[in-house]
Amino acid sequence: MTGVMRQSRVMHSLVLGVPDGAGSRELPEEVPVAMVYNGSTYAVMMATPGDIVDFATGFALTEQIVETSVELGEVEVMRYGAGIEARVWLSADRTESLSARRRMMTGPVGCGLCGIDSLEQALRPIAPLPVNSLRLTPADVTLALDELRGWQPLHDQTRAVHAAGFYVPGQGIIMAREDVGRHNALDKLIGALVRAGIDGATGAITLTSRISVDMVQKCAIAGAPVLLSVSSPTAHAVELAAGAGITLVSIARGATHVFSHPDRINEAPHVI
Repeated sequence: MTGVMRQSRVMHSLVLGVPDGAGSRELPEEVPVAMVYNGSTYAVMMATPGDIVDFATGFALTEQIVETSVELGEVEVMRYGAGIEARVWLSADRTESLSARRRMMTGPVGCGLCGIDSLEQALRPIAPLPVNSLRLTPADVTLALDELRGWQPLHDQTRAVHAAGFYVPGQGIIMAREDVGRHNALDKLIGALVRAGIDGATGAITLTSRISVDMVQKCAIAGAPVLLSVSSPTAHAVELAAGAGITLVSIARGATHVFSHPDRINEAPHVI
C-alpha cells in the first residue's frame, strides 16, 4: 500500500457527542466500510466502525462470495480518516466466482440487497435446512428477546442502532452484535459465530428489527432454524421461511405470533 495510513477520531469511538438544543447527546458513528476481496472492492457499506472482521466474514458468507468459511483467508482491517477497508483474501477456486459477481457501489445502511442486479438474485431460492431437533418453549422466545436488550450497550447510549443475537436454550444469549444497519448487525453476528466455531443450527437468531426476505436468506445461510424478532415479518419472508424450514416468531405489542413451522415451538400460543 502506498501513502500514509491516517487514524481518525471516528475510528476510535462508536459514538459522537453532539448538541441537541438541551445540552448534548451521544449518536452512533456511521462510516464507509469497503469490502475488498482479493484486492478488488466488492461493495462499500455504511456501518458502525466496530467488529469489522466479523462484518467482512459474515458479509462474504451471506453474499455467497464464499460457500464456507474454509474458503476465507486472512482479513486485514485498514483504518483511514475517510473510513475503513476490510481486506479479505479468498481461496484460489473462488476467484472466478468473485469476478462474475464483482460490483463497486455504495450500500445504504437500510439496504440488505445492495448491488443485486437482477430480480432473480434478489429473490434467490433457499435450499431447505437439514432436519433439526432444536425446540423452544414460549418462555424461551420471551427470554431470548428480553435478554437481547442486555447485550446492546451502544443502543443504550444512542437509542439509534439495531442488534442481532444468538440464543441457545439453557444458555441464553451467548453472543450479539450491534450496528446502525440491521443487515450489518446480522452479518456481524454471523461472522462472529463462524469465527468462534459456533454452529448456527444449535440456536435461534434474535433481532431488534423487522424480518424481511434478505434477513431470512441470511438466517438460512447461517444454518439457524429459528428466527425471532420484536417486529412482524413481511408476507414474502414468511413464504420463504416456510419453504426453507425456518421457524419465524415475533413478539409485537405484547402478542406472540408463530408464522411458520410452529412444531419447533412447544405449546405455541398462536399460529398464523
